[in-house]
Amino acid sequence: MSGKLTGKAREEALKGLKGWSKVRGRDAIEKSYKFKDFNEAFGFMTRVALAAEKADHHPEWANVY
Repeated sequence: MSGKLTGKAREEALKGLKGWSKVRGRDAIEKSYKFKDFNEAFGFMTRVALAAEKADHHPEWANVY
C-alpha cells in the first residue's frame, strides 16, 4: 500500500475525487453513496471489501438501510 497523504498532497488528490471531502476535525476523507436496495448496497460493499483487502487498506465505514 502507498504511504498516507498529508497536507497539500491530500488537498491536490481530493480535487480529482468527485464527491469526496475532508472529515472535519479528523485525518480522514469521506463520501456517501445511495443505492436502490439492500442487495445493491451489499454487493458494492463486498466488492470494495475485496479490493481493500488486496490493497491492505481497511476503511472505516457504515451501512444504514
